[in-house]
Amino acid sequence: MADLNKLHDAILYGDQKTAVAITEEALAEKIDPQKLIHEAMIPAMNEAGKKFECEEFFVPELLLAARAMKGALKLIQPLLAASGAEPIGTVVIGTVKGDLHDIGKNLVASMLEGAGFRVVDLGADVPADRFIEAVEKEKPNLVCMSALLTVTMPAMKTTIEALNQAGVRGKVKVMVGGAPVTPEYAAEIGADGYADNASTAVAKARELIAA
Repeated sequence: MADLNKLHDAILYGDQKTAVAITEEALAEKIDPQKLIHEAMIPAMNEAGKKFECEEFFVPELLLAARAMKGALKLIQPLLAASGAEPIGTVVIGTVKGDLHDIGKNLVASMLEGAGFRVVDLGADVPADRFIEAVEKEKPNLVCMSALLTVTMPAMKTTIEALNQAGVRGKVKVMVGGAPVTPEYAAEIGADGYADNASTAVAKARELIAA
């Protein structure tokens, strides 16, 4: 029988091959996909986040855990869609216009996906109008914006203003993050939340959606 503890550890320590193999075995045994997610995958990603905060893990370890989780999740998602299972929320995420950095954004997207969110990743160098289009099309609960350069931070403010002008700002919560971004800047530009790393981003996303 598929060992969910082994699945948990494979994801936690970034062993994608083992994570995928155990997931395949579990699905062949008709184990409920939701059980795999809630008893192995989400706890593994939560633990990875805690280890990151305690400096037992660093960005490479988090990226490996996220990759292992995504490999396993790819097998499960079609089954969830077919069963009509609802995600805990939808997130539109992107790095703002002018900024091509996407490692941090990718990590946050993977962590959110692992936590049970539906994630629509717009990529890097995303102009305000693409965020607006995604909000109108995807009807997300949350918009996440990342900036890794001081010179691209103003694009966050521009995007929030554009969401206001388009009449969709009231329909979503906005969370911002990235190396030069501060809680004070987030408040100044009218964001609803701020996260300084991928682990706190998941906790903040849950908090914002619950509110």
